[in-house]
Amino acid sequence: MNVPEWLKPGIYGAAVGAVALAIVGFSWGGWVTGGTADRMASDQAKLQVVAALVPICVQNSQQDPQVVETMALLKEASSYKRSDMLMKAGWATMPGSSDPDRSVASACMAELAAQF
Repeated sequence: MNVPEWLKPGIYGAAVGAVALAIVGFSWGGWVTGGTADRMASDQAKLQVVAALVPICVQNSQQDPQVVETMALLKEASSYKRSDMLMKAGWATMPGSSDPDRSVASACMAELAAQF
């Protein structure tokens, strides 16, 4: 196929423009691939679920007859042990579940620390 000579600069310009547009769009324009968008949506959903479960954890702590002793132990413990202690106390075990959730325990500990 013979392409007219006057059309070649337009084709080259369109190709370079498309590449430049893609680079700018993905770098500064906020464009993401489908996989990245799925991962971002999944991460956001997990955060929202944890945020919804924190009040249940706080309520579990308030219903515990040993809340004062447990909170005193939590305050004395180092920060990396607090979530484990909260999980052992059963506060991060959600209704219908047999195992505590570490993400809920961490978020609940932050909420409890702000309250007490």
